[in-house]
Amino acid sequence: MFNRQLDSAFIFIVVTFSLTALVGCSSVPVQETTHVPAPAAAAVPAYATPVLMQETSPPEIATAPETTATTLQVTAPPMQDLGPLSDEAVTGHVDLTVEPDDLWERIRRGFSMPDLNGPLVEDRENWYSAQAAHFGRVIERSKLYLYHIVDELEKRSMPTELALLPIVESAFNPMAYSRAHASGLWQFIPSTGKHYNLQQNRWYDARRDIIASTNAALDYLQFLYEMHGDWQLALASYNWGENAVARAIEDNRVRGLPTDYASLTMPQETRYYVP
Repeated sequence: MFNRQLDSAFIFIVVTFSLTALVGCSSVPVQETTHVPAPAAAAVPAYATPVLMQETSPPEIATAPETTATTLQVTAPPMQDLGPLSDEAVTGHVDLTVEPDDLWERIRRGFSMPDLNGPLVEDRENWYSAQAAHFGRVIERSKLYLYHIVDELEKRSMPTELALLPIVESAFNPMAYSRAHASGLWQFIPSTGKHYNLQQNRWYDARRDIIASTNAALDYLQFLYEMHGDWQLALASYNWGENAVARAIEDNRVRGLPTDYASLTMPQETRYYVP
């Protein structure tokens, strides 16, 4: 009996609340929505309509009655605050007084050798492009040594193209050893290594010492440049020997021929070496 009284009270409360809610809702006026006129189309500026819209619109849109045309709403995205523009962005020039964080950018900024163009250069570009996996391994190995080499070149104000010479010489492998008994990152033969104070014995070979061999290689390259006054001839001498290049230059001079690198008679290895 007590439960039936609770049920009756609960029903009474629910019915009372429902009637109150209905009465409250009935006091709110109902808005008429069936006869609201469409807002007038706002004028669209000429610059807001893309010129190519007529070319890209479907034919049925182009021939639809004017009464069904819709207004093109153009909303520009909010501009992102990127902070003040750099001097390079404003002037188009790189501030060479600021050292870049990226080593490759440092190397590019230090390029100062004259370009060598022609079929041999294209041939070497194609060869390296086709050896992507090999080239990737070489660059990975170079990370151990490249910072030191670039630092030393910058101290001497030498072209930073020379930092990439071990790619050609040894693929940045300090243990590389050739049939001509050249060894190390910079591939010194025994006699040239001794001339540049690279100690060689059964316990130690300074040609494989990164710091000692880099110092010797840059000394040698500086000597070759001062000898010829030309970096392409200096590189040819590094591969072929300074005396051999000097003889080739003299032969051309005697015959009245140009004495630049591309005009010399030389072995095929040296012909491909500089490109």
